[in-house]
Amino acid sequence: MTSTESGYAAGVRVGLGIGVPTFVMGVTFGAMAHSLGWGTLAPVICSLAVFSGSAQFALATSLAGGGGVAVAVGAAAMINARFLPMGVAVASDLKGGRLRRALEGQAVVDASWAAAHKGNGRYDREKMIAATLIQAPAWILGTLLGALTAPSSEIIHRFGLDVVFPAFFLLLLIDELRASAQARWVAATAAALAAGLSLVVPAGLAILGSGLAALIGLRTRTAVNA
Repeated sequence: MTSTESGYAAGVRVGLGIGVPTFVMGVTFGAMAHSLGWGTLAPVICSLAVFSGSAQFALATSLAGGGGVAVAVGAAAMINARFLPMGVAVASDLKGGRLRRALEGQAVVDASWAAAHKGNGRYDREKMIAATLIQAPAWILGTLLGALTAPSSEIIHRFGLDVVFPAFFLLLLIDELRASAQARWVAATAAALAAGLSLVVPAGLAILGSGLAALIGLRTRTAVNA
């Protein structure tokens, strides 16, 4: 994803466009966590500390599936591991010393990172930072609202709140699937692994197991290039 718009103003526009679904996903997470017995404060702290919808839902789902804390944290950490290469990619466009660059690096989230890509491996730091500054309060306030109101499962299903999260990441997946045949093969393998493992192990272990597809794909690609 590339864009000709740049700067903080462009980032604000991106953030506002993503802010509504981010808020709704936050409500869904807060309500889900509350229904699992997290109370009101724990979901909000989780959103403040982790600030990753995919990792937080994986954490909650794994705990609900009986996988235990270690498995749940492992599943969340595996999903968030994607931020390592994303951070490396954007590192040269950040400014200042180590502390400032580390703080600016907190703006590396999926939508902001993708929107800030200018092509040829360069990123618009102002656009990325501004987009994330809009999304962060939307996610945290959404989590708080969901945890406070704790909408029933009937309301969640009626308004489609339960499909907002998977739909958002399905859109990201579609872009990846269009990129190459290898991406499609890895996605299909991961889905098959997750589906098969979910029949015999807790959800967290199934998520961890599905990650093997990426390693298999990487090894296959390395072998082909060699």
